[in-house]
Amino acid sequence: MTDDTTVPAGAASIELANLTVKGIQEGLRSGAFTAEALTLASLAQVEATNPKYNAIIFHNNDAALETARDVDRRIAEGEELGPLAGVPVVVKDPMDMVGFPTTAGWRLLYSGAGGVDLMPATDSPVVARLRAADAVIIGKTNVPVLSHTGSHANDSWAGPTLNVAIEDRVPGGSSAGTAAAVAAKMCVLGLAEETGGSIQNPASAQGLVGIKPTIGLVPNAGVVPLSANRDVVGPIARTVTDAAICLDSLAGYSSEDPKTLASVGKIPAKGYTAALSKDALKGKRIGLYGSGWRNQPLCPETTALYEQAQEELTAAGAILVEDPFAGSGFADLRQPTAPTPNFDGRGLESIAYDLQSYLRRLGPDAALKTFAEFAEATSEENPFGPEGVLYFLNSLPDFQAAMLDPTAPPAMPEFIALKAAYLDILETVFRAHSLDSLVFPQMRQELPGLHSGETIQETTVGELNIAGLPGVTVPAGFYASSAPFELIFLGRLWDEAELLAQAFAYEQATGAGRSMK
Repeated sequence: MTDDTTVPAGAASIELANLTVKGIQEGLRSGAFTAEALTLASLAQVEATNPKYNAIIFHNNDAALETARDVDRRIAEGEELGPLAGVPVVVKDPMDMVGFPTTAGWRLLYSGAGGVDLMPATDSPVVARLRAADAVIIGKTNVPVLSHTGSHANDSWAGPTLNVAIEDRVPGGSSAGTAAAVAAKMCVLGLAEETGGSIQNPASAQGLVGIKPTIGLVPNAGVVPLSANRDVVGPIARTVTDAAICLDSLAGYSSEDPKTLASVGKIPAKGYTAALSKDALKGKRIGLYGSGWRNQPLCPETTALYEQAQEELTAAGAILVEDPFAGSGFADLRQPTAPTPNFDGRGLESIAYDLQSYLRRLGPDAALKTFAEFAEATSEENPFGPEGVLYFLNSLPDFQAAMLDPTAPPAMPEFIALKAAYLDILETVFRAHSLDSLVFPQMRQELPGLHSGETIQETTVGELNIAGLPGVTVPAGFYASSAPFELIFLGRLWDEAELLAQAFAYEQATGAGRSMK
């Protein structure tokens, strides 16, 4: 921290562990603390804990303090403030933020590790929306190379990120640093992004709430892509309410991301917190995990924890429906992409075109402007080559054709047909059983070891990402090892408000904040 971060009177007494967005709003309004004092307390927490957990890789201390002081000035002058005024937040590294290189965790894209710097000329829309909401951005967070895994950040140029909830286990990825920063109380909110589990996995791995939105609800321009067909930005927080408040600031149309036009008319007029109620589970028909959804059983301990959660859902008034997808053909659609044992990568065939579009947005002074330049600059670690982190993409049927011309958007008939099939079966099952949602264990078994080489065994990655469906994770207990156990509330397209309401009711019924032992 710089000399500008001397902790003033009152900052040391701010209890970061119990802070919520509403608590910050009330504290600033009442004068219990200032935005500057809160920011300094957060920066002190970063200084104390980040060397251990390695969550934040770029620090934004001076600019954060400048934002906080401006919030304090505007409060004193009676000006209107944004909904996240004074709230300490972090941003996942692949999201463009002016003043910092976007490295995607890769040494070849960071001058400090011998590579080139991709310096954005403008913020990504989601970062711009955080600024417009008057959030205090304290830094950017760690990810694995090109966000290639949903389990860890072990191969990042910045080194591994640790799991705050259980340090010898994987932290979840690729938004590992964002989850760790929130879990370690360095911030209140964090931006994450998912292509294949990268919001739900780290949130669940570290005992947090995560929202994986419907694709098209939140703009994804200015974020290093894996797939424009699957990538979504969403919040990670410690409570459902905080996550919902953050989603309010992120969601909606952006001319930079045409697919967000689909969100028009789909966002609640009064925001995602309006329907939050302790009674939101009463009378709701909820489908349970079974072989009809995926032909992968839960381990015995997960089964026991899930049964406990079912009792809690029933006690809150929910009506549970056993394996509603049985006989639907849904599970038969899943097809892991060789040689990966568990990940269905269909939809990632467009990565060359998506990267070309991303690089073009960086601006005229960018170090790399085309996919061809990107490929040349990273040729020593070709991500698509036999030793590359994305080599599995070569198994996808439309990948090679798409690579021939990165300037042309590729046709991906198999992905489109698969997405349609998922959505058709889901709608049929929801109608046949009059379902309001699905609630599954987010993982089939507890977390693997940090350096075990094993991956998180989730229940929903692929199906959600290909279909573009929303999900909300919420803490639901612990394994005997102390690894977190979480549920994920799933629904149809644009069902975020309903899922958040149900997750909130569950959180309240079981004890809000039981994310850490």
